[in-house]
Amino acid sequence: MARVWTVAFMIALLVHSAQSQRTSAPANFILGDSLVDPGNNNYIGTLAKSNFPPNGIDFQQGATGRFCNGRTVADVIVQLANQPFVPAYLDPKSRGTAILGGLNYASAAGGILDSTGANYIGRISLNQQLQYFQKTQQEFAQLLGPVGAQQALSKALYFFVIGSNDYINNYLLAGSQTARQYTPKQYEALLVNEFARQITALYNFGARKIAVFNVGPLGCIPSQLANQRSVDGSCIQFINDYVQGFNRALGLKLNDLATTLTGSTLVYGNSYDLVFDKVVNPQRYGLTVVNQGCCGFGRFNGQIPCITGLRPCANRAQYLFWDPFHPTDAVNVQLGREFFSGGLSSISPVNIQQLGSLP
Repeated sequence: MARVWTVAFMIALLVHSAQSQRTSAPANFILGDSLVDPGNNNYIGTLAKSNFPPNGIDFQQGATGRFCNGRTVADVIVQLANQPFVPAYLDPKSRGTAILGGLNYASAAGGILDSTGANYIGRISLNQQLQYFQKTQQEFAQLLGPVGAQQALSKALYFFVIGSNDYINNYLLAGSQTARQYTPKQYEALLVNEFARQITALYNFGARKIAVFNVGPLGCIPSQLANQRSVDGSCIQFINDYVQGFNRALGLKLNDLATTLTGSTLVYGNSYDLVFDKVVNPQRYGLTVVNQGCCGFGRFNGQIPCITGLRPCANRAQYLFWDPFHPTDAVNVQLGREFFSGGLSSISPVNIQQLGSLP
């Protein structure tokens, strides 16, 4: 009996300590795709993996499964808040009191639609990520009690970085069944309505402070420059038109949700304009190469991803793209700073720092 009491007492102490450490720092929950995947895809059967060098060449932990030479934009944001990197949900160490600081459910090739990313075989769709979060909600209740869990989850910050794969690994694929089924405007509406349902589901699980980041200029990424046979490395306009249509519709939908999800604060991060300005004004950001990957192979280094044996560029801080799809660490730092403390042209109606300070 004494031993049972000792174990229970130790668990209570651990929970109390974890709660105390988080009083001034809300938990962070991240849902999304490879732009913010910290290594969830290491634990599933998928072709979308990056847990090998030269990925992570500039990251303190090495090749963790991040699709970058260094940090993701989510890593940068939490660092600016003086918080630790958010652990991958599927990491076996993400259990017990370790989850109280938040979890990252993001998965490379994942999308708003369940069908997105099937060309990579395994991936965690946004619907599946929400199911994982529901389990996390239950674990919070077990650790903190129902009232304590509700309070912690309502103060937490939630980040959605999703939607890119619904185009590049679904609608824009050669022979895409989705593209035959929907016009671009119909597909845009399908995505936005489904995404709104998913945001609402997260709200119903207890989320109140939610940041949604729009889709960047996919017509400018090396993979699309290669696939669409850009002659001179200029962006593919029709793809950017698709993305801009989606982003406009998403912004309007978030305005609607802000009026119906009582007590919530919905923040809209303008990834598109921030990245596109780097494409057209690279010198302003210390960049010299904006239309090819630092690590890859083929036209614009956009046809083969950053695999073992490839030698990345030496001047990585001067490249916009690390590989055929993802920004470099240097660019993620710039984006993270804009989202964390930038003005209304970068993120609105408040930035992440302000969002975290709301009661």
